[in-house]
Amino acid sequence: MTFKEINEQFKKCPKKEITKLMESYKDDSRKNVQNLIKTYENKLKKYNEELIRIHNMMSFERELYEKGIEFIGGIDEVGRGPLAGPVVSAVVVMPKNVKILYVNDSKKLSISKRNELYEEIKEKALCISVGIVDSKKIDEINILNATKKSMEEAVRNADIKIEYLLIDALKLENINIKQMAIIKGDERSHSIACASIIAKVTRDKMMVDYDKQYEGYKFASNKGYGTQEHLDGIKEKGMCEIHRRSFLKNFRG
Repeated sequence: MTFKEINEQFKKCPKKEITKLMESYKDDSRKNVQNLIKTYENKLKKYNEELIRIHNMMSFERELYEKGIEFIGGIDEVGRGPLAGPVVSAVVVMPKNVKILYVNDSKKLSISKRNELYEEIKEKALCISVGIVDSKKIDEINILNATKKSMEEAVRNADIKIEYLLIDALKLENINIKQMAIIKGDERSHSIACASIIAKVTRDKMMVDYDKQYEGYKFASNKGYGTQEHLDGIKEKGMCEIHRRSFLKNFRG
């Protein structure tokens, strides 16, 4: 077979059969074929490492499944740090033992990967619910309470009876559902990581829309965070409706 034909074989080969295919060409003396095998060996190694990582991220969920708890809601938020825009939380309930490879803390993912995973989570989740608290409410009750309020809203908006909540770092005193606060939960829990991605993409889309409404602050690129271009916009135009006054009270333009 020509190298081009072999390359196509590898491209079309299911992962579970790739080892067998590599074995069939191990004695092929052509350098390009051997390089191709090495490429797929590395891909297979990374894939297996990802399976292990996701298996470890499912440890909290597996423990609950073993206790007969099936509807587990992972919760995370985005937007605690920006100078403008809302704080957004998401709850995601995945079907029992369903795994989505490459989910992680949304901040650790590229925009393209995050958007790709967002669509996959939407397709596979049993339930996705979002809670949003705007900048005025953040100024009124402070960012920690606003974060909890957005999480509570997400839980209350859920269209499924959640049996247990896995939450990134926080405890929701006003929600009467068993729950566990997990430090760095978006890196350690599959459900929370899924929620992190949903919340991040949802908020980013909102900030892109706000950029069209409030020109001059570059919200589409900075998402409300205190970049130099954002601060320059505030110096030039002053604060707009979605700025958090409590975050900017000491700002000197």
